Amino acid sequence: MGNGGRADALCRAAPERPPRPPGFDGIPASSNDNWLDDPEPGPAIELDCLRHILAPALLRAAEARGREVDTGADQVLIRSGVIGEEAYLQALSFQTDLAIETFAEVSRSDCPLPDRYLSSAAQHGLLPLRQRGKLVWIVAPRGFTARRLCRMVAAYPSLCDRILLASRRNLHQFLLRQEAGDVLGRTAANALPRRFPALSAAPVADDDTSRGLRTMRRLAQTALLSAVMTLTPTIVAPDIWSSVLALWFLAFIGLRLAASLMPPRPVRRPPRIPDHGLPVYTVIAALYREASSVASLLKAIEALDYPREKLDVIIVIELDDLETRAALARLGPMPHVQVLLAPAEGPRTKPKALNCALPFARGSFTAVFDAEDCPEPGQLRAALDAFRTQGADVACAQASLCIENQSDSWLSRMFAAEYAGQFDVFLPGLASFGVPLPLGGSSNHFRTAVLREVGGWDAYNVTEDADLGFRLARFGYRSTTFASTTLEEAPARFGGWLRQRSRWMKGWMQTWSVHMRRPRQLWKDAGAKGFLTLNAIIGGNVLTALTFPVLVIDMAWRSLEGAGGGGFSAVTPLHLTTIAAGFASTIVVGLMGLARRGQLRQGWILALTPIYWACLSIAAWRALYQLLSEPYRWEKTEHGLSSQIRSAAASQTLERDEETCGAVFRPHSALKY
Repeated sequence: MGNGGRADALCRAAPERPPRPPGFDGIPASSNDNWLDDPEPGPAIELDCLRHILAPALLRAAEARGREVDTGADQVLIRSGVIGEEAYLQALSFQTDLAIETFAEVSRSDCPLPDRYLSSAAQHGLLPLRQRGKLVWIVAPRGFTARRLCRMVAAYPSLCDRILLASRRNLHQFLLRQEAGDVLGRTAANALPRRFPALSAAPVADDDTSRGLRTMRRLAQTALLSAVMTLTPTIVAPDIWSSVLALWFLAFIGLRLAASLMPPRPVRRPPRIPDHGLPVYTVIAALYREASSVASLLKAIEALDYPREKLDVIIVIELDDLETRAALARLGPMPHVQVLLAPAEGPRTKPKALNCALPFARGSFTAVFDAEDCPEPGQLRAALDAFRTQGADVACAQASLCIENQSDSWLSRMFAAEYAGQFDVFLPGLASFGVPLPLGGSSNHFRTAVLREVGGWDAYNVTEDADLGFRLARFGYRSTTFASTTLEEAPARFGGWLRQRSRWMKGWMQTWSVHMRRPRQLWKDAGAKGFLTLNAIIGGNVLTALTFPVLVIDMAWRSLEGAGGGGFSAVTPLHLTTIAAGFASTIVVGLMGLARRGQLRQGWILALTPIYWACLSIAAWRALYQLLSEPYRWEKTEHGLSSQIRSAAASQTLERDEETCGAVFRPHSALKY
């Protein structure tokens, strides 16, 4: 849609603002860029600078829309694409005599702000600088800032020397470059280890001379742990060890079944929040080598049922990812989307990239999506409903993830059944127990203030989602699920599946080892339920995958001994019961999930559960080796490989090319000069 189309849409009559709905108080006032409880009254004087530039009807429509959504009329025009932010600031500067700062000749030494406060400057769009011997303030207008500046300058003209305007893009580029960027990069990588070292998987600081010893120690630990897991059950007190492993296995299965058999909670549908009552909502996506997926992701975000004026979209990409940067550039201007380049400091992981975006998040709530995600249009509003109805101690709401390319291979079909059971059956039941949730890596919705309070994501944990779910619980917060679905792509080939599942297993090992460093403190922080859930779910997931072949081999060996006349061991029935219960629970939970999604006809794939478990064991042992040899390596999952998704992408590309060609060859008589 061109500027003319946006202007026409904006000029439609804006409805009167309805009263706030019941339950509105469940959404707290913002600590960022929301003005829910304190809107700026009076006329939209921030539009005075545009009186001779844009049509009066367009300005009136912008003012009406600003009242409707409780934001400045200038932001309505900018977010609608009617006028660019740079162009608006030029007009505002001419009207108010406030100069514009481009940061072309500004260095980090010109900013007196200590390093630890640079993230606050990004959060609030306000930066002090020392220029020509005096302190000035750089302001990137948002919300009602422009209106307030106009009133302030009119009342106190002398302030013109102390306030400079800047675009959000220029301010953020300054904060992410050179020394300032290094500071924010170090903060993204090390904020959690610095604030809460016992809750991070970050390595202990040491010098270069000890790296060789550390590597040798890791290899020795790998060999030792492997021996403990494989040889101890068969050499040292075999019946006792085998029984312990089997009982732990059964505890995991029992909790999984108990949660899955919980009846679904009734869904409360509170009154729809009008646009003026909605908070600013930040959406973050960390991308790396996702040139083929970024257009579909932004199309899905564009389809969200949320006013653009209150949607803050942040795309984080790596410095060397030229393909994704080019793909974003080809999409054209996106006034409600900001693209950040993650500094090179620290490990190259998704959680570090998310931490890079966190200081720039303007919303009271933050959602995380992956490159291949396609969330339902109403997901943000559904998440807000969950926060409103579940209580102020709910810090995270998890949507369901659903595999859209399940017909690509038996692995993707199995993945789809696994996700159906996990997100539609198991996690909702687990949430009803009031225990910590092992969150999924996408479609998580957080209270931004709480996310900052607990230290953000752990840049050194390769399953930052599961870790964060337990860290929130240790700070006294709850996580919940809600009824909304996000479509995702599953790896369809074994190589891609193995790399992804090994990373997950490695991250679960990191999460378990971090939170079990001080078991007594974990019990004190998260309570008995949190302690047992960590060991049964996170520890149980890893342990079942590692010990499955051990139990099978041990049971087969004992059975052969018994058949040879040596007598059957007393633990053989326990092993047989454990393995059978594991298969049965996987099949039951998967069938329940498929049934709730109306896909029960795909349930035949669960007959391959034994083969799938063998694959999980391979991934777990690979993860164990990686944990001790390269713990922070992020094995990226390739997206856009599905035949269904490639077909859809080709169709979208064809439509886009046809539209472009039509614009180029359109007869000149149809153009309006």
